[in-house]
Amino acid sequence: MKKNLLSILFVVAGALSAFGQVITTTTPEAAGFSAERLKRIDVAMNDWVNKGYLNGASALIIRNGKVAYYKAAGYDDLDTKTPLPKDGIFRIASQSKAITSVAIMMLFEEGKLLLSDPVSQYIPSYKGQSVMVKFNPADTTYTTEPAKREVTIKDLLTHTSGIGYAQIGSREANAIYAKNNLSAGIGMKDASLKDAMTTLGKLPLMHQPGEKFTYGLNTDLLGALVEIISGVSLDEFFRTRIFEPLGMKDTYFIVPQAKANRLVNLYTEKPGGILAKATAQMLNGPVTPAYPLEKTTYFSGGAGLSSTIFDYAIFLQMLLNDGEYNGKRILARNTVRMMTVNQVGDVNISNEDKFGLGFQIVTEKSDGRSPAQVGTFGWGGAFGTSYWVDPKEKMVLLIYRQMQARTHNEVIEKFRAMAYGALE
Repeated sequence: MKKNLLSILFVVAGALSAFGQVITTTTPEAAGFSAERLKRIDVAMNDWVNKGYLNGASALIIRNGKVAYYKAAGYDDLDTKTPLPKDGIFRIASQSKAITSVAIMMLFEEGKLLLSDPVSQYIPSYKGQSVMVKFNPADTTYTTEPAKREVTIKDLLTHTSGIGYAQIGSREANAIYAKNNLSAGIGMKDASLKDAMTTLGKLPLMHQPGEKFTYGLNTDLLGALVEIISGVSLDEFFRTRIFEPLGMKDTYFIVPQAKANRLVNLYTEKPGGILAKATAQMLNGPVTPAYPLEKTTYFSGGAGLSSTIFDYAIFLQMLLNDGEYNGKRILARNTVRMMTVNQVGDVNISNEDKFGLGFQIVTEKSDGRSPAQVGTFGWGGAFGTSYWVDPKEKMVLLIYRQMQARTHNEVIEKFRAMAYGALE
């Protein structure tokens, strides 16, 4: 009898493993946390609100597929004292990049592209690019030299192409891209993604391909490649190939009117630490906080998505599950491995961390700087959202704020320290 029971348990365990761990709600103790220590996060988030560091925040901790902590603190509207809802839809900005990177790797698995493919194979303006040597800020003129090699798809995934950011990048990139009507990707409305990325290919790179890490419009360009190679819009690709299979019901380029009331307010920190609702003219350009509700044909793979903290956690749990969630396989396990290991060699990123194919990676050299284990990967968004996935602890951490200008970014690391500190 005991033998039969063990056999059944092994079969059930195997079936569950093959199905891809699904997020479930449980007690903190069942997820391996101290409920008492997790209360530190409650106290801290309320303290940050009371001190005026932020209007509100939402936090989610998942371990072994079990929700250990899922709470919101503070206000969506400081004037009316409307609480920040747990299911609020946030502008996740650069957290869009991980989803676009997954889309590219799906096409890689299908044999539609190679990471070594030159971008010029798909957009000819990237053939024979130049690299900026000197820049004159007085009149924004510059001198160039030829690129030593072509920019590849892998260069885009690792942000080592030499492409900079419009509006929020270096002085040189801001000036050159502004003269050519390029933006950071949001609020573009009726602009053509392919046309914008074609223009980008005609402009100089900020450095030689592969030689440095420069955060830039690489993922918008990857989004354009997804559209060109797949033959459908990035919006449709995400919806039909990623969001619907995973059951992500609240992630959009254009938030539907039926859910408009769930789009949380965007705040900013004024001089003197005063919090106020953000208005237009953010990010050095005419972008309104309502951009997620506006119709657009420019689907920015680098910054355009809005989502809930729980929806994005499903996406991260899929990666932690080696590419599968709830019986739906999005990526093969070895593709996930490729994405979450160092892909930039000795190129410096930040504090000895490295970069994979879409993620910042904790390495053996950076291991001691935080409680996160070697192999932890993560990123965040310009409006105050952050996430980490720790494969060794089988843990997903997310904390979402919604602030444009802010000074108290230390709250992010404090949240992470408290989350790890609550592990049993």
